[in-house]
Amino acid sequence: MSAEAVNSTVQAVATGALPVDLNGLAVGLAMGIGALGPGIGIGLVGMGAMQAIGRNPEATSKIQTNMILGFAFAEALAIYALVVALILKFV
Repeated sequence: MSAEAVNSTVQAVATGALPVDLNGLAVGLAMGIGALGPGIGIGLVGMGAMQAIGRNPEATSKIQTNMILGFAFAEALAIYALVVALILKFV
C-alpha cells in the first residue's frame, strides 16, 4: 500500500467520512485481557496447591479449602471483565 493511500485512509477516518466501528475490538480486548490474569492466577493457585498437597498430604482438607477460595476470587475478576465487555457491547 502506498503512502498516498495510507494518508487518504487516515484522513477519511479522521474526518468521519469512513465509518469505523471499534466497539467489537473494545469488547474483544476487554474480555481477552480481562480473562488472561485470572486464568494465569487460577493456574498458579492450582500448581501451588498440588505442590503443597504433595509435600504434606495430611493437610489436604485445609489446602483444598483455601485453593477453592482462591479460585473463586480469581474467577470473580474474570466475571467483572465479562460484565464490562457486555456493557461495552450493549450500551
